[in-house]
Amino acid sequence: MIRKTWKVLRSPTAKYSVGMLLIVGFIAGIIFWGGFHTVVEATNTEEFCISCHEMKDNVYAEYKETIHYSNRTGVRAICSDCHVPRTWVHKMARKIQATNELYHKMMGTVDTPEKFEQHRLTMAKRVWKVMKETDSRECRNCHRFDYMALEEQDKTARKKHKRSIEEGKTCIDCHQGIAHELPDEEEEDEKEANS
Repeated sequence: MIRKTWKVLRSPTAKYSVGMLLIVGFIAGIIFWGGFHTVVEATNTEEFCISCHEMKDNVYAEYKETIHYSNRTGVRAICSDCHVPRTWVHKMARKIQATNELYHKMMGTVDTPEKFEQHRLTMAKRVWKVMKETDSRECRNCHRFDYMALEEQDKTARKKHKRSIEEGKTCIDCHQGIAHELPDEEEEDEKEANS
C-alpha cells in the first residue's frame, strides 16, 4: 500500500494528483496536530511543571501547604490551572513566552534557593501584571463573582467581595499570596532606594 501510494505521488497523473495530495495532506495534518496537541497537553501536567528542582523545591513546596492543593471538597488546582490559559490562542502565546523560562533554566538563574529568593519579587510581579491585565482570567475558570453566594460568606469576605465588584477589582488585587509565599518587598524597596 505504501509503495503504491509513493509510486503514485512520485509520478502522479492528473487523475490521482490532486485527490491523493489532499488525502495525504489531510492524514499528515491529523498526525501532526495530534502529536502537537499531545505535547502541549503533556507540558500542562503537574509532573511536567515540577520536573525541574527549581519549581519542585520552591513554589511547589509552598503550594502543597495551600487550600488549592488540599481542602475539604477535594477540588484541586494544579500549576497549569493558574498559569496557563485554557483558550487556544492565549495558551499558545503563553507556551511561546515559556521558552524564556527554558533559557533561564539553562543559565541557572534560579537554580538555588538563594537565587530563587533573589528573583522571587521580579517573577511574582510579572505574574501579577499578567493576571491584572487579563482580569484574573485563570482564577475565573473556577471563581466568578456572579457565581458567588455572598450571603453565605463570612462578614469580612462578603464585604470585601461586594466592594471588589463595585470597584471593578480583580482576584489578584487581593489574593496575591493565595498559592505561593509573598516575596519580601523590603529588598526591592532597598534596591530602588540605592539606585
